[in-house]
Amino acid sequence: MSIQANHPNQMTPDELARATAAAMYENDTCSRALGLEILAVRAGYARLRMAVRDDFLNGHQICHGGLIFTLADSAFAFACNTYNINTVAAGCSIEFLKPVRGGDVLTAEAVEQTLSGRTGIYDIRVTNRADETVAMFRGKSAQIKGNLIPTGD
Repeated sequence: MSIQANHPNQMTPDELARATAAAMYENDTCSRALGLEILAVRAGYARLRMAVRDDFLNGHQICHGGLIFTLADSAFAFACNTYNINTVAAGCSIEFLKPVRGGDVLTAEAVEQTLSGRTGIYDIRVTNRADETVAMFRGKSAQIKGNLIPTGD
C-alpha cells in the first residue's frame, strides 16, 4: 500500500482511507510483527487477515484470545482512522465463539455502525478459513487532535 501523492483534501474518501491505512501500517510495528495483512480499506471499513502461527497457541493448543483480540482491535483501528483524524479506542468488548486451531487463517472485518461527533461505534466480525464466525468485537472510538497525513492546515 503506498501513500497517495495528492493532498488529503484532494482525495476521494476511499483514497484517503487507503492513504491513512498505509501511513498507520508503516508506524504499526505490532501489526507488522504479528504478520497482519490489510486486505481492504475504505471510509469506515477495514478487513485484515492473520495466519495463526504455532507461537500464537495457548496451553490448550488453540489461538490465544489476546491475539484474536489484537487482530480485531487492529481492524477497528484501521477502520476508525480512515477519515484522517487521529482516533483511538474509548472502549471495546469481545465475545469468543469458537476455538481457533494453529495453521488457520483469521479475517477481521470492521464496519462502522455510527459516527456522531467525535464518537463512533464499530462492529468487527472475526472469521476462520471456513468463514465461520469465531469472535465478535465491538469498539467505541474517540477522535483526538491531529491527523495521520499532514493536511498543511
